[in-house]
Amino acid sequence: MKNLTKTKWFIFGTYILLVLASLLIGFVLLQNNNTLRNVFKSFFEVAENRTFDYRQTIKIMHKRPLPNKDIVVLAIDDASVEALWDKYGEWPIPRNVYGDIINYIEAQKPQAIIFDLMFLKSVRTSKDADKYFVDTMNKYNNIYTGLNFDNQPYDVRKPEDLPDRLKLNINNKSKIDFSKKYKFQNCRLILPELLNGNVNVALTNVIRSSDGIIRSVAPILVYKDNYYPYLSFKAGSDYLQMKNDNNFTIDENSNLLVSDTKIPLTKNGEAILNWYGQSGTHTAVPFYKIIKEIDGTNINKFDFKDKIIIVGTTAMSLHDTKSVPIQAEVYPGVEVHATFINNLLDNNFIHKTSIIANILIILTVIAIVGAIAMFSSSTLFGILSTILFMIAYFFVSYYMMELFNLWIPVVLPIIAIGLAFTLSLLAKYLMKSRDFEYQYKLATIDGLTELYNHRYFQDTLRQQIDISRRYKQSVSLIICDIDFFKKFNDTYGHQAGDAVLRQVAQTLKKNSRTTDYVCRYGGEEMSIILPNTGADEALLLANRICAAVAEKPFHLNPVDTAEVTISLGVSTFPDNAQTPQDLIEWADKGLYYAKEHGRNQVGRY
Repeated sequence: MKNLTKTKWFIFGTYILLVLASLLIGFVLLQNNNTLRNVFKSFFEVAENRTFDYRQTIKIMHKRPLPNKDIVVLAIDDASVEALWDKYGEWPIPRNVYGDIINYIEAQKPQAIIFDLMFLKSVRTSKDADKYFVDTMNKYNNIYTGLNFDNQPYDVRKPEDLPDRLKLNINNKSKIDFSKKYKFQNCRLILPELLNGNVNVALTNVIRSSDGIIRSVAPILVYKDNYYPYLSFKAGSDYLQMKNDNNFTIDENSNLLVSDTKIPLTKNGEAILNWYGQSGTHTAVPFYKIIKEIDGTNINKFDFKDKIIIVGTTAMSLHDTKSVPIQAEVYPGVEVHATFINNLLDNNFIHKTSIIANILIILTVIAIVGAIAMFSSSTLFGILSTILFMIAYFFVSYYMMELFNLWIPVVLPIIAIGLAFTLSLLAKYLMKSRDFEYQYKLATIDGLTELYNHRYFQDTLRQQIDISRRYKQSVSLIICDIDFFKKFNDTYGHQAGDAVLRQVAQTLKKNSRTTDYVCRYGGEEMSIILPNTGADEALLLANRICAAVAEKPFHLNPVDTAEVTISLGVSTFPDNAQTPQDLIEWADKGLYYAKEHGRNQVGRY
């Protein structure tokens, strides 16, 4: 049991070393190659974003979370475009129409009316209509409209200063730098009467991810080193704080504080949206039906009391559609604003785990896979367990997003699981190789002399004779015995005898060829199998070994030394014998001959 535990810890330790070595190699490669680093970064970013999309899609299939009923999209859809064109004979429609709609809705006391539209230059042929529209917009303090930043060169458009009332005062206690991604050098101005009037003006800019999908928006943008709000952030924060307050704080944890709501921001200052469903999820009212209601030709009555009304285009013909995680290419921009406000009202934004948390997650899954490998009874069981663990991890990541709005990484941990399992198999293979070598050594090597043992001697001699018979070669055998070995044990003790055995064995190995097999035959007897060696060459080698032993001083203990000699017998196949037993017997007789004739010599029978 103790050896089993040590083996498992050896597997685990080898596995950890392999993982660390792989991580170190990967880190060095990425540090020294910018192109490779950018490729890997782009790949993992796109892949991780896709897992976010899948989780969001699964989540809305279960109708979670539910959209806020107080948010209403006043949609200029395809039917409205057709109806308004027929009614007014032109597009865009006269701006006094928007004025009529504002007055109609304001009569029901909504919370806010947000125009995801840009009212640019005045129309010369409709100055009265524009004046009526501007006066109506400025009459109320809960009207919002959009402005757009861009990076047009100065020779196209001169960057104008914006009114101070539009600026935000940001107390940024975090490390977020909005200017890295959301700083713009130019802006496209709207009607000056709106820009300098009572209307709340904010930005409509969104920046897509590298794959063209909008997953987040920046609530704060930078222009001429000043901060300005995103349109739906401005409207939503005014609603939550019940006042027009342009002072905001970003705490040390990168949370943008709005009343009791925290908007978690990424390192680039983005808020990750939690999506509620495909286009049409939020309550939508076609624009043309309000016109008919104002004209008295529509029997439907819409309740806008205490609602947040977002006016924008959803018509495909007007080309204001986006790609979002839960719907590609046909998601209206106005519903992005609806989603942001919904997140803000419900305190429902997605927040990502930190880099430190991601590292801990990856190290944890690596450790778990290592444990699976260590305790797996078979490779198949380990593979199935690892696959189940991958599936379980994905479900955990999904439920963390659904229940806690937490985006934990999927791609890197899954890759880490696969890599860790591969490395664990390699660690087990190395351990088995080491264990096999150890077991093989125990089975074939004599523990005292570190020579091949008697069983290995018998098997090898039989194999060498078979080879020699097949290829018509010679094989020789030397058997030696330590002269007067018993006196070393009797005089100096068994430890001295063991020391003599070890030193004789090392002398035999040192003076043999690399192709020879030096074995312990039994007791103080040792043997050497000499493949492809004739009688004369074997006799020469035996005499050299005999002389080497006789000339060497042997240490019996730290104090005493002694002279040691050996007697040897030599035999050769096929000259002296045809079988292994006969070859051993013939060499044994030569050994006895050497002993009977004075020892410290080589005898041949």
